[in-house]
Amino acid sequence: MSYSITAPDVWEPSFEGDPDSMLSPDQCVVKGQHFFIKGLIEIPVIGGQDVFSWGVWVSLSRDDFARALEVRNAEHRDAEKPYFGWLSTELALYSEGTTNLKTNAHTRPVGKRPLIELEPTDHPLAVEQRTGITRDRVREIAMAVLHPA
Repeated sequence: MSYSITAPDVWEPSFEGDPDSMLSPDQCVVKGQHFFIKGLIEIPVIGGQDVFSWGVWVSLSRDDFARALEVRNAEHRDAEKPYFGWLSTELALYSEGTTNLKTNAHTRPVGKRPLIELEPTDHPLAVEQRTGITRDRVREIAMAVLHPA
């Protein structure tokens, strides 16, 4: 019911030795100029309580990234205002590109990844987040991810 991307689209293995770049399971910095956090696009599954999720990367401003790190372990961090960002993960299952969709990253209690809310557009991923998907769509995604053409 969930699939996760290891790094933002712009990450390259050559950045691993760069002192101004880092990649962890939750944050990424590229060349000291581009800042990313990992969060979840959650999509309700129609007809039940299940939620399908994509683990994706979102770029943040330097200030919002610093703030996200500052409150990372704060008890009431879920009271933070959402951080605006750009989706930095290409999900090839969608006919329209997903990189650079507008997002809001909502911080949640410690131990939970941020909730990534897409701008409510007519992009298929944004529509799915708003309206939900069927179990057949979940199976279709699983087949595409686990057995790419």
